Amino acid sequence: MSGRRVLGKRQSSNDRDVSPPPTKRKQTSTTTSKAVANFFTPASKKEKEVDQMSWRIVHETLLIGRFGAANVGLGKGQRKIAAFDFDSTLIRPASDRKFAKDAADWKWWDSSVPKKLRKLHDDGYLVAIVSNQAGITLTPDPKKIKSDKKRLADFKSKVGAVFEQLDLPISIYAATAHDGYRKPRPGMWKELLEDYDLEEEGAVDLKGSLFVGDAAGREAAGKSPKDFSCGDRNFATNVGIPFHTPEEYFLEEAPRPFVRTFDPSAFLQDLPPPSGDPKYTKNNSLDIVLFVGSPGSGKSSFYRRHLQPLGYGRVNQDILKSREKCLKAATALLEEKTSVVVDNTNADAATRADWTALGMKMDVPVRCILFTAPAKLCEHNDIVRALNTGEETNPESRVLLPKMAFSGFAKRYGEPQLAEGFQDIVKIGFEFEGTEESRKLWSMFWL
Repeated sequence: MSGRRVLGKRQSSNDRDVSPPPTKRKQTSTTTSKAVANFFTPASKKEKEVDQMSWRIVHETLLIGRFGAANVGLGKGQRKIAAFDFDSTLIRPASDRKFAKDAADWKWWDSSVPKKLRKLHDDGYLVAIVSNQAGITLTPDPKKIKSDKKRLADFKSKVGAVFEQLDLPISIYAATAHDGYRKPRPGMWKELLEDYDLEEEGAVDLKGSLFVGDAAGREAAGKSPKDFSCGDRNFATNVGIPFHTPEEYFLEEAPRPFVRTFDPSAFLQDLPPPSGDPKYTKNNSLDIVLFVGSPGSGKSSFYRRHLQPLGYGRVNQDILKSREKCLKAATALLEEKTSVVVDNTNADAATRADWTALGMKMDVPVRCILFTAPAKLCEHNDIVRALNTGEETNPESRVLLPKMAFSGFAKRYGEPQLAEGFQDIVKIGFEFEGTEESRKLWSMFWL
């Protein structure tokens, strides 16, 4: 794997509704010749300080809004950042519905919110909002262009109204797609640091910073329902800053117990140490090895590390696009006296029967390798692979798979049996193989 930037080279696209990005300033002082000139200008003729919203789009999926002068509050030394989720953390529907009915349907989550945010600013914190907003799109569907544009306009209108009431320099980062910007993934945090020239190591006081959000993995308690996810808590862990729920931060309530559905670091710690035994031994001069396992269970990596060096050829339906083409390619390899790995999910007995039939036709044994990685681990692997470039992480430039790829496998799956015609069945559990840098990347929260 590689520790390269998650989303690659930064790109921006502007349209007539999106203001250009504010110019970055490297200097620590906020005093400019323009500000000095403005000081001596009569009040009636002074240029108004930038206090309206400006918007821009990054990488086609990240919407960034800024209110107030770009450098207000910037000073020397390490910066402290106070970051917040938006919905159900700073605001909630005034109608008390689950979801707001329109742009005007909002109120503060608690009356203490604006006062606390202003105090943070006065204390020198950089205040920002980091929010997942999958309900809006920055590239409207031609078939739904009217409704898509309205949702985007309503969101901008609501944010503008909230920021006007706060009346302090503040930015919002809104991830609209399931890519590297979406929490708990660190893309929005990296963009924030870049915007404020805080990318250098040590530029941010991580221990003194904070993130507040409602997606905390809390269990149900009394009238308080179970949290829908642990994404906000995991985001704070990824970027290395303390986390609080709105109840803890604004109301000073005691923390509630929480559960993470998948913790990659804990998973690695619980794995047994490597046995040192060969992962696979070639027992036949010519054979078919049929992989069975969920997307993201490590099949292709296993082939590259352990079977390709043994001279096995590989057929893969993601590349060849149909089972018929895979069968044809496998037949050609066997006719050349090259053993074959079938690197597909092969979830059900009916699919596997085509390969045992080919083995009988070509008079070669068929072995089965069953990959046993649990579902959440497979989803995690898929996201790490798709959102990180590099020869070790994603040599075939795989894209992010939809949820149905995993649910579809689970629905069709039947555990392979020797009676299907296999010479043997070898079970392979997950074992992390990679550099320390790639291990650190893999151990972050991506789900």
